[in-house]
Amino acid sequence: MIAPPLYVMEVVGKGRGIFCGVDLPEGSLIEICPVIVLPEVDRMLLDRTRLHDYYFMWQGGRIAVALGFGSLYNHSTAPNAETHMDATRRTIDYYALRDIPAGTEILIDYQAEGKLWFEMR
Repeated sequence: MIAPPLYVMEVVGKGRGIFCGVDLPEGSLIEICPVIVLPEVDRMLLDRTRLHDYYFMWQGGRIAVALGFGSLYNHSTAPNAETHMDATRRTIDYYALRDIPAGTEILIDYQAEGKLWFEMR
C-alpha cells in the first residue's frame, strides 16, 4: 500500500498533526489551502468557539479559516515548513524549508504569523 502524500495522525500532547507520505524536497510546495476570509467582527465570535485555535490572522484585521489540512499543521520553534499567504488568490501555501522524509510530521512556526496564544509543552 502506498501512503498518500499528506495524512492526519494523532500526536501525543498535540492532538492531530499532518504528516507526509512521500519525501518532500526542500522548497517544494506541500499544499495550497483555499481560505474563507471573515471580517474582524467575526473574530470575537470565533474566539468563543473551538475554532479559536484554527484560524489565521489575515490582512486588514480580518481572519481566515484554512480549508484542506491548513488548520491542522502543528507548531514548532524549529519548523520544517513555512506558510505564504496570498491575499489575491485567498490561499495559504505551505512550502518545505528543508528536505522532509516520508513519515515526518510537517510543522510550521505559528509565531511567524503573530504571538502564541497557548503555552508550549
